[in-house]
Amino acid sequence: MEVKSGEGRTIKRRVGLLYDERMCKHNTPDGDYHPENPNRIKAIWNKLQAAGIPQRCVVLNAKEAKDKNLLSVHTENHVNLIKNISSKQFDSRRDRIASKLNSIYLNEGSSEAAYLAAGSVIEVAERVAEGELNSAFAIVRPPGHHAEPDEAMGFCLYNNVAVAASFLLNERPELGINKILIVDWDVHHGNSTQKMFWKDPRVLFFSVHRHEFGTFYPANDDGFYTMIGEGPGLGYNINVPWENGRCGDADYLAVWDHILLPVAKDFGPDIIIISAGFDAAAGDPLGGCRVTPYGYSVMLKKLMDFAQGKIVLALEGGYNLGSISNSVLACMNVLLEDKPVAGSSEAYPFESTWRVIQAVRKKLSAFWPTLADELPTKLTSLKAPPAHMISSSDSEDEDTKVETLEAVLQVALSKLKVDDGHAELGMATPWRSELSKVDVFYASFGSNMWKSRFLCYIEGGQVEGMQKPCSGSKDRNPPKEILWKTFPHHLFFGHDSSHTWGPGGVAFLNPECDCRHKAYLCLYRITLEQFNDVLLQENVYSDDVSSPLFDTNDLNSVANKKAVSLEALKNGWYHNVVYLGKEHGIPILTMTCSLSAVGKFKSGEFPLRAPAPPYTNTLIKGLVEGKQLSEEEAKAYIHEASTKRL
Repeated sequence: MEVKSGEGRTIKRRVGLLYDERMCKHNTPDGDYHPENPNRIKAIWNKLQAAGIPQRCVVLNAKEAKDKNLLSVHTENHVNLIKNISSKQFDSRRDRIASKLNSIYLNEGSSEAAYLAAGSVIEVAERVAEGELNSAFAIVRPPGHHAEPDEAMGFCLYNNVAVAASFLLNERPELGINKILIVDWDVHHGNSTQKMFWKDPRVLFFSVHRHEFGTFYPANDDGFYTMIGEGPGLGYNINVPWENGRCGDADYLAVWDHILLPVAKDFGPDIIIISAGFDAAAGDPLGGCRVTPYGYSVMLKKLMDFAQGKIVLALEGGYNLGSISNSVLACMNVLLEDKPVAGSSEAYPFESTWRVIQAVRKKLSAFWPTLADELPTKLTSLKAPPAHMISSSDSEDEDTKVETLEAVLQVALSKLKVDDGHAELGMATPWRSELSKVDVFYASFGSNMWKSRFLCYIEGGQVEGMQKPCSGSKDRNPPKEILWKTFPHHLFFGHDSSHTWGPGGVAFLNPECDCRHKAYLCLYRITLEQFNDVLLQENVYSDDVSSPLFDTNDLNSVANKKAVSLEALKNGWYHNVVYLGKEHGIPILTMTCSLSAVGKFKSGEFPLRAPAPPYTNTLIKGLVEGKQLSEEEAKAYIHEASTKRL
């Protein structure tokens, strides 16, 4: 194994770093977009190179796993399948086999990438266990923590972390690794890792993840806090299941301080392996949580107090290229003992977080007495507003009153689809094919009048002034046609702030027709499938759905009713779909607030607010670039809408 060290610089700690572009050969067979794609590890590597990180590390070459390593946690049939799936003999059957698995694609490069990913985690773990390295990060794909003993699942082919842990315990006993702490901070539960060490007291498995009572992927009860191991492994399996999305630094650090760290201290691991998924990062299109690079750096820093700092990180999920790259860089700086990235953890955890922490402590206190004490009320009373009252798009703000998340959870808030009991992570659903054949004009009166801003909802990303990126539509094809029209409706601005734009009001259109007013709307000809994705991002932020929010039946009825209020999105600001007529025989639809919300704006229950400069600028750009108004005319138009009474 060739080892290359950085030249001309002193390495304070010997930190290993492994990346191999051969793992990029695993891709969708038809080249279609998929969240788990080669750009994930390319973006991370480019970010680290730009920051000069590889030159300060011991850069290791990837190494393929041996079958005997894989067979320690996987069945022979599964190993044989993944070993041969990329060969010519499977060319005619490969896609069919993948379609029968849960959230899996396969191609000619899958076998090699899977062997490299598992072998690379073994390689870095062995170097750290031997003491040759203090710590290491393996930038690998495909990820592993969902891969079951007998089949691939959830983007994962082999369980890379479990293979490496088993290797240290069973194949290299002379290294003195008798106790391993596996920390899985991926936003999804590490179902496979849990099963593989369910009865093994040598492995303390800890997973913190979105669960939402079994509705979030992988959509079962395995990730609940009552699942604590069996036989000799009883008490060595710890699940911290979030009841909601949008958990951030404060929530994760509370779990670290009041569950993970006390137990880790008593367990005394010889090495720590982290299933380092970064899909709980802010901006991730699948995760829906809000952990920052600072949060990840603190989580890692706290773990370095154990096992003499012997820590191995193996990449799992994470699908926003910016978030994943910045988060990995933050972790590398910690491993190199740099100052952690700037940030703050002054925010408080959700009330639901304290509830889960207390439930986990109570369940495990018989096995870990350090968890037996009740947390003081003075501590647990420090809490953020409920998750459903934290806005994630222009559709929500701190004034939104919601009893539970159920209405949104039933339709959105996860990449989970459940059809006849079969859950899939981020894969296509039948309704999309049907609605992709129907065109509508989506009419925008707000920031989406600017084409560049609207394309964020189609292609993903963000424009200047936005506080967070959009996840984009499943179908990323641009609008087939763009045109402008004016409509006799009252444009106004309301709410104090939004998470997309920060302080200031955002645009609404009174659903009722009023000939005294004239509003400029930009019409984008898109598919009804894309319209559903825009609806979702306007009202829930970035998550996918198992059934359409607005289908062809709704399209037929809205022409008669003139407006359809979507019950599943009733807590969003833009849940009311309004019919504005037809253009070239194609329905024109917009989305705005309900008439009852207009009444609340009139009464003062909801605040009317002028837009702040970042938001205003997008409106001006849309109107000017659309050749509707001059810059001065656009400013006057917005000012009038901001000041005219409802």
